[in-house]
Amino acid sequence: MNRRIGKRDVRIWVGSVFACAFLTIFLYLPADRVNAVGEPEASPTPRPAKYSQFDHSTKQHRADCATCHKFPSKNWNKVRTGDAAFPDITEYPSHSSCVKCHAQQFFRGPRPMICSICHSVATPRNAPRHPFPNPRETFDKSAKGKGATSDFAIRFPHETHIEIVSSIKARSAAFVNAAFVRGERLQANEASCAVCHQTMMPQGKSDDEYLTKPPEKLGDGFWLKKGAFKSIPTSHATCFMCHSADSGMNPAPSNCASCHQLKPVQPAADILPNAREMTGDSKMLFDLWARRHSTGVFRHEHFAHVELSCSTCHNVAAMNTADPASTKVQIASCATCHATATSDDGGALNYEADMKKANAAFQCVKCHVVFGKSPIPESHLKAIAAAAGK
Repeated sequence: MNRRIGKRDVRIWVGSVFACAFLTIFLYLPADRVNAVGEPEASPTPRPAKYSQFDHSTKQHRADCATCHKFPSKNWNKVRTGDAAFPDITEYPSHSSCVKCHAQQFFRGPRPMICSICHSVATPRNAPRHPFPNPRETFDKSAKGKGATSDFAIRFPHETHIEIVSSIKARSAAFVNAAFVRGERLQANEASCAVCHQTMMPQGKSDDEYLTKPPEKLGDGFWLKKGAFKSIPTSHATCFMCHSADSGMNPAPSNCASCHQLKPVQPAADILPNAREMTGDSKMLFDLWARRHSTGVFRHEHFAHVELSCSTCHNVAAMNTADPASTKVQIASCATCHATATSDDGGALNYEADMKKANAAFQCVKCHVVFGKSPIPESHLKAIAAAAGK
């Protein structure tokens, strides 16, 4: 039987088409591309493919830390035990923190990729989890931790800690040479530095100067030596000595965002492609080298450096670890010893600048490993001119 299609039928048909189209968009767009009312975002934030990594910097994830991370975690006294245990966040958020936005990804196939963020086996069942990034001493040794890069920089304002830390440890500090500093204030700086920063893997009296075994035909080539880096605190155990749940000192340990801030764009580092091979299995050493955007070969244990005060090169009071620019060592610090009136006076900076001027392909290697291929910065030429009194 033929039936005439009326206006009412057309409206129903058109409405059905639009409804289906809407549901298709809503169901199959990634969750981070749909806003709270189910409309596609105009400018979605790119995220890692297949949801295999969690990106804190995306618009949808920029929530209060306590939205997902509950302080303290239920396992805080199992990750650290005995006297070493203290209330802390030491476990991934619960499923409820994720599934409220990512139900679609959680139930996509037998091995949802989103599960691999926390679990060593991608499955909706209760599979073993990767170690949580805190404490780092456990996480860094895991398969996931060795190649992990944090979304955050740690904001540690040295200025507010100099007096406090030195007042606790000043009597036991080992610094005796303050050749380039004057006054009690700068001496406090030096006492404070030694509390948190020690020379890592020093050579000492050993004849083995390289951190890892170098190639047999290294010749005059560069290979990382022992005692190049100073350690930095990586554990809440250091911070919570003062900022504990019991002390009441702000910022409180539950206030994550006071210290953990989204990492700004990082400057290029003077680091070689085979840096992981040189640093062995040390995640901390590799991370420290990757931050070195002044000189890639500087060695703190070198006999000419070891007796210098920290303030000779570092403006300690101005350092904020979340701001890379505040931690950069300026060429003026190096020029104190390495720039002379003329090349004949032995200045390494003078010699390499002369060689670079004569041959643009010359690679400066006294201080740099990668940056040495670049043209001489204007700051270096000014330092040489200053040493010559110009």
